[in-house]
Amino acid sequence: MLYFSQLTYFASNITERKRNATNRAFDLESDVTMIPGKYLLFLGDVDQRLDAKTACGLADWAPDRCVGQWRLPTCGVDLGLPDMDFRTALEAGARTMVIGITPFGGAIAPAWVGPIAAALRAGLNVASGMHIRLEAIPEIAAAAQASGAELFNVRVPSANYSVGTGRKRSGRRMLMVGTDCAVGKKYSALAIARDMNSAGMNATFRATGQTGILIAGAGVPIDAIVSDFVAGAAEALSPDNDADHWDVIEGQGSLFHPAYAAVALGLLHGSQPDAIMLCHAAGRSHVDGYPDFPLPGIAECIEANLRLAARTNPDVRCAGISINTAALPPEERENHLASLSAEFGLPCFDPLATGAHALVADLERRMLAPDA
Repeated sequence: MLYFSQLTYFASNITERKRNATNRAFDLESDVTMIPGKYLLFLGDVDQRLDAKTACGLADWAPDRCVGQWRLPTCGVDLGLPDMDFRTALEAGARTMVIGITPFGGAIAPAWVGPIAAALRAGLNVASGMHIRLEAIPEIAAAAQASGAELFNVRVPSANYSVGTGRKRSGRRMLMVGTDCAVGKKYSALAIARDMNSAGMNATFRATGQTGILIAGAGVPIDAIVSDFVAGAAEALSPDNDADHWDVIEGQGSLFHPAYAAVALGLLHGSQPDAIMLCHAAGRSHVDGYPDFPLPGIAECIEANLRLAARTNPDVRCAGISINTAALPPEERENHLASLSAEFGLPCFDPLATGAHALVADLERRMLAPDA
């Protein structure tokens, strides 16, 4: 018998999740109960880390759950995890193979079907963040049926959402926005929520994509919601909460992306942020995969997001700038961040290299002081 599960919010338990999350310390292990065991990360035949965002995110933010990686011979990405066949992975404690690839359009390539089916026949469950359901592919469905392994479709909504209301909600919200896709919005939200809680603040990471859902154990796959209901889903993701509680919301897409601007705008309106965090990848000059579309400047991106966010929260402000400095020589990182901080008068950090401590230290003064 097949079991098809999704790690998404159910409308009936949003209130209970809010109560449980309000005073809970940020813990990457909490609530990950629906997908069994540890993970083998499937990298297939990708040749760029940007195409393996799910695998990279799990390796960076949930390393204790990642026992190894599986790659086709043509794969050009190495996470530094042991290469394992399916039997070795099972012996090492893996129970689920996670498809760690995030291609344009969220489709499963024909070259991946055979290995995915083989993993199921070996006894591994399979979790996918693709738009297509795993069971829609006959060879995969048959392999799961034969072995009794489970299929997990993380990017399939399991609740029906209403249209956005625009109603002002209690509590505080910070939304990650970006100059492009894959600039560090998820990493920024995870680092901010972690460092807020470490400083004694009350914060919850709210996942809006498949990788964040796999890391946190709950969330809404915003880019899989019918467009009329994206704002409503964002409202459900960040419901009323205590006055001092921060929902730190993972962003999606970019207002400046020729394909993915719509999801960014719906999330911007529905999350009703009190603060936005501008995310950018140092050295990137054009939209990833769209060389004819130059990226906006940081000032232009901040202004556009604030102007449109003000539709549902006129008091929205920019709290800081998060920069993925992976493309810079390490010795240039500090000066680059310091220069941007001085230019914009905002805390500036790299979520992996420096953490969000500068933002957390500045947040109360900048966001809450009456004259700020």
